[in-house]
Amino acid sequence: QLFVFLQPVEATDDAFWDQFWADTATSVQDVFALVPAAEIRAVREESPSNLATLCYKAVEKLVQGAESGCHTEKERQIVLNCCRLLTRILPYIFEDPDWRGFFWSTVPGAGRGGGDEDDENARPLAESLLLAVADLLFCPDFTVQSHRKSTVDTAEDIHSIDSCEYIWEAGVGFAHSPQPNYIHDLNRTELLKLLLTCFSEAVYLPPSSDSSNANPWVQFFCSTENRHALPLFTSLLNIVCAYDPVGYGIPYNHLLFSDYREPLVEEAAQVLIVTLDYDSSTSSSPTVDGTTTGTAMDDVDPPGPDNLFVNYLSRIHREEDFQFILKGVARLLSNPLVQTYLPNSAKKIQFHQELLVLFWKLCDFNKKFLFFVLKSSDVLDILVPILYFLNDARADQSRVGLMHIGVFILLLLSGERNFGVRLNKPYSVRVPMDIPVFTGTHADLLIIVFHKIITSGHQRLQPLFDCLLTIVVNVSPYLKSLSMVAANKLLHLLEAFSTTWFLFSAVQNHHLVFFLLEVFNNIIQYQFDGNSNLVYAVIRKRNVFHQLANLPTDSQSIQKGLQRRKKTPEPISRTNSQDGVSMEGSRPAAPAEPGTLKTSLVATPGIDKLTEKSQVSEDGTMRSLEPESLQPLPEGNPPSAVNDGEPWSGEASQPRRDRRRLSSASSSGQWTPTPDWVMSWKSKLPLQTIMRLLQVLVPQVEKICIDKGLTDESEILKFLQHGTLVGLLPVPHPILIRKYQANSGTAMWFRTYMWGVIYLRNVDPPIWYDTDVKLFEIQRV
Repeated sequence: QLFVFLQPVEATDDAFWDQFWADTATSVQDVFALVPAAEIRAVREESPSNLATLCYKAVEKLVQGAESGCHTEKERQIVLNCCRLLTRILPYIFEDPDWRGFFWSTVPGAGRGGGDEDDENARPLAESLLLAVADLLFCPDFTVQSHRKSTVDTAEDIHSIDSCEYIWEAGVGFAHSPQPNYIHDLNRTELLKLLLTCFSEAVYLPPSSDSSNANPWVQFFCSTENRHALPLFTSLLNIVCAYDPVGYGIPYNHLLFSDYREPLVEEAAQVLIVTLDYDSSTSSSPTVDGTTTGTAMDDVDPPGPDNLFVNYLSRIHREEDFQFILKGVARLLSNPLVQTYLPNSAKKIQFHQELLVLFWKLCDFNKKFLFFVLKSSDVLDILVPILYFLNDARADQSRVGLMHIGVFILLLLSGERNFGVRLNKPYSVRVPMDIPVFTGTHADLLIIVFHKIITSGHQRLQPLFDCLLTIVVNVSPYLKSLSMVAANKLLHLLEAFSTTWFLFSAVQNHHLVFFLLEVFNNIIQYQFDGNSNLVYAVIRKRNVFHQLANLPTDSQSIQKGLQRRKKTPEPISRTNSQDGVSMEGSRPAAPAEPGTLKTSLVATPGIDKLTEKSQVSEDGTMRSLEPESLQPLPEGNPPSAVNDGEPWSGEASQPRRDRRRLSSASSSGQWTPTPDWVMSWKSKLPLQTIMRLLQVLVPQVEKICIDKGLTDESEILKFLQHGTLVGLLPVPHPILIRKYQANSGTAMWFRTYMWGVIYLRNVDPPIWYDTDVKLFEIQRV
């Protein structure tokens, strides 16, 4: 219990301070056990000068280790112990606002070259610490393989080495894969843990709408001051993307020997996404025009973010680099889905949420990568795992964040025509999922999973419905042939969303009906030929469309519609949805275990803020529509999603804009629907195309049934397959795509989500546990 030293100790008393890092056999877990939180806080309050000296001394030891190159076992031990000690103490420095500036102040005598220089040149402690960690991450025989043959007196000078020759793994911009060395992996992991802890100052600041307040630690580390920025960025990216958890395909291989790579890969993924925490809506990220040749990342300085990691990421452009990244991310995301005949025979990774954030950053900062992903059906190797995670997490309140990021990625992809086209590929992989068995395409899979989320997910997912249906609208003009199962699911959603109680119970619910009608219109106008299943389903459920067209608007009917709600407590009835048998080997989506920890999330912007509309021209190009020229979604912008901390209630979400004109606010402050309000959007329901289709086809189908005494679907489907409506339908409407657009609201959401994941995943040692975190609340389910 060295730590209870409340009498000030002189900084020069080396014998005293050295006891902190002299011990040989500690691990980071030991340091956490030996240095309890209460003692760190006691020293911080009672003896601040000792805490300051300890931090300064520990950083000094790291700087000395980086200078000397850590040639002896003893020096390496000291470096690791200082590293562990700082990882333990830093969160307690950050949680106290009075201490937050401490690392950015200079310590007397800690000049850039030791004590001789003027203090004018002294670096802040934070900078010395970050530069020392960066040097140590490329320290021969400590964290990288030495390139020298003999070790006699020819130890490499750490300042003369070109760290680009010591990149940790082959991949982007580096062809040589070094021999794995588990000691190096362990040392890198400890240093990265310290780096992540340095970056975690962000967790102690409350979420703010101003996302420009950059993290000073990340800002400095990713600046030109860090001479290892490029090789470190490349090392982190390559270590993650080259990792193959299943190894050489030997079952149970992970049980035979401990995998030293996985903790390093997790740590690398977490450090990488934190360094890429950058609000792209406030700047135009640079993208290469495609004419450049040369290295993976050119040396020409483009105008772009000062954050070099974001800069390098946005400038990757070689096809083989994109292929390497996409294959790696897809391999890791698919890992939890790998079902083998031997239970537990393949290693299951746990860092899929970090991978999704990384994939999001890649697509958001590097448009060339996004186009590469959509160029081939490889995008489906990302889509299927995302749908698997969405379906699996739909009942689990602790995984709301995972649901959001999965949906955001699909929204981003759905803004590109190629994504819709790719979905037509038949779905043959049989990942066991708790959904009805079907035969069809990836588009069918997407619709069936979305239906499942909407009808059997938990209440907190309601704010995502707009996003889910926007994705379906975006891909609908390209869907060549929906299966009968998927067609029925779409009609079941329309049926559920067009009940009077649902339409009248919240100000934005009718938008869901508009989205679904848009889906049907797109398919009928642009893909009528292959979609006899959908046309047949529309004909069978024609009463739903007639009811919508004849929706009552008088006060009495509105009240009656709302009464019905009291009898129907469930958000959406599950009757009428013939779910059929679930896939073999699948488990139902389970709710969170009681007591599971989760972190709160900030609200996400409504769909109108999240997307901007583009019109697809005849030649397939898109042009952005000025918001003014557009018919807005009829009255009632969707309010931004309700904060996770409060239960969602249909009526309570108040729209942002004042709408007293159209709907009266009742005395209790709750919104109530009025006849004017219903009229204002009912008159805009896009029913013309469907009504014309029914007008033409229903008599013909009825005639066939009567003539042939048919009750058999296949005959009717055959008739519909060969029928045509050319010249009978209204002029096709232009295709509207709602493309995701970056905004500071989503940037803040990503920051809270990402740090929440990192907080909950770092339990051994529990770096931030029980400290006064401000970015989110830790809640129990």
